[in-house]
Amino acid sequence: MGKEVIRDPNSAQPIGPYSQGIKAGNFIFVAGEKGIDPSSGKIIEGGIEAETRQTFENIKGILESAGASLDDVVASSVFMTNLKEFDQMNGIYAKYLNNNPPGRTTVEVSALPAGAHIEITVTAYIE
Repeated sequence: MGKEVIRDPNSAQPIGPYSQGIKAGNFIFVAGEKGIDPSSGKIIEGGIEAETRQTFENIKGILESAGASLDDVVASSVFMTNLKEFDQMNGIYAKYLNNNPPGRTTVEVSALPAGAHIEITVTAYIE
C-alpha cells in the first residue's frame, strides 16, 4: 500500500516537522490545519469565522493536491480554544462540508500552535 506525502504550495506550510497530508491507499489524512494565510505565514485576522474559512481553504487545497475534494471527507476533528464560538464556526463549517457531512468530533483546548483559535484535521476516502 505505501504512503505518499501530499504537498500543496498554495496552502499554509507546516510549522513543524510534519506533512500537510499523507495518502495511504484510498485514504488521505490531512494534518491539523489552522487559519494561516499562506502568503504571510500568519493567522488570518477577522475572528473565528475568518480563521475557519481560511482553515478550510487550506484543507481544500491539500485535498485537491491529492486528487480529492471536500466531498470525499469521511471524518473530521475540530479543536477550538473557545467553544462559545461554536455557532460561528459551525456556520462556516456547514458551507464547506454540507454534502453528506462527515462524522465529526469537536473539543475545546487551552491553546493551539501559532496563536490559532481553531485547528481542523480531516480524513478523506477516494475510490
